[in-house]
Amino acid sequence: MKRKRKAPPFAAPHIRRKTSDLWLILLGTALMAAATNLFYDPTGMVPGGFTGLAMILEKTSGGTIPVWLGNTLLNVPLILLSVRIRGWKFLQWTFFATLLYSFWLFLIPSFSLAEGDLFLTSVIGGALMGLGMGLVFFGKATTGGTDTLAALIQYALPHLSTAKIMPAIDVLVILLSVWLFGLKVSLYAVISVILIGRIADGLMGLFRNAYLAYIISDRYAAIASRVMERLDRGTTLLSGKGMYTSSDRPVLFCAVSRRQGVLLKDIVYEVDPDAFMILTEASEVRGEGFLRFSNEEF
Repeated sequence: MKRKRKAPPFAAPHIRRKTSDLWLILLGTALMAAATNLFYDPTGMVPGGFTGLAMILEKTSGGTIPVWLGNTLLNVPLILLSVRIRGWKFLQWTFFATLLYSFWLFLIPSFSLAEGDLFLTSVIGGALMGLGMGLVFFGKATTGGTDTLAALIQYALPHLSTAKIMPAIDVLVILLSVWLFGLKVSLYAVISVILIGRIADGLMGLFRNAYLAYIISDRYAAIASRVMERLDRGTTLLSGKGMYTSSDRPVLFCAVSRRQGVLLKDIVYEVDPDAFMILTEASEVRGEGFLRFSNEEF
C-alpha cells in the first residue's frame, strides 16, 4: 500500500500567515473605501494619491467615471507595468488589494456621514483611511497608487528617492483639487493627508517596533545572563574603547520587544545602577524571536 506523503512542517504556518494577510487586506481596503465613500467623496475632499485622482476624474467626467472605476483604470496599468520591473511575486498582493479596494468602493454607497462638516471629514476620514492603509501594509500589500507610480519614476530617475517622490505626487494632486473643489476644502485635505500618514505609520510601529539596546557596564556578563534568563533574548558582546580613558569597554547589544524594553531597564538597574545604556527604537527587527524573513514581501 502506497504511503501518503506528509506535508512539510512549514506548510500549516505558511497557510496561516497567508490567511491572516488576506483578512488584514480585506479589512484594510474596506476601511479605506468607507473613508472615501462616506467622508471624502461626498464633500469633495481629495486625500491625495490615486484615490484623489479618481475623485477628480469623477468630477471632470460629470460622474460618468465613478471613483471605483477611476481607481481601477489608474492603478491596474501601472501595476502591470511595474510587474516587468519588480516581478509578479512582489506585486501579486498589491494587485489583489487594488482590485479589492475598487470592489469595496463599488459596493459601499456614497453618502456623507459628516453632513458637510469639513473638520469632521478630515479627522474621521483620515483616521479611517490611515487605519485601513496600515492594515493593508501589514498584510504585505499596498493599494497601488502613489507608491507604485513613485517606484516607476524612481526606476527612470534613480537619483530621486521614493520618499521624496510620493509626497510630491500627493501635493500635486491636492493642488489640482483646488481648481475643482476650492481652496478651503483642499486645506482641510492637507490636514487629512498628514493624519493618514501618522496613523498608518503608527499602526505599523505598534505591530513592528522593537527596541535596540546598547549597554556599557563592567558587569556585562551578569546583565547578559539575566536578559537571557528573564527575557529569553540573546545578547551580543561588542568590542568598544573609551577614547577619553583609552581603556577597553565591552558593549552589550540586544534587541527586545516594546514590552520588554521596560523590563530590560529594570534588569540593568538591578545589576548595575551606574551602567550606561542607550535604548532606541527600531522600525523592524527580523530573525530569532521577531518577524520571520519572507520572499513574499512587497
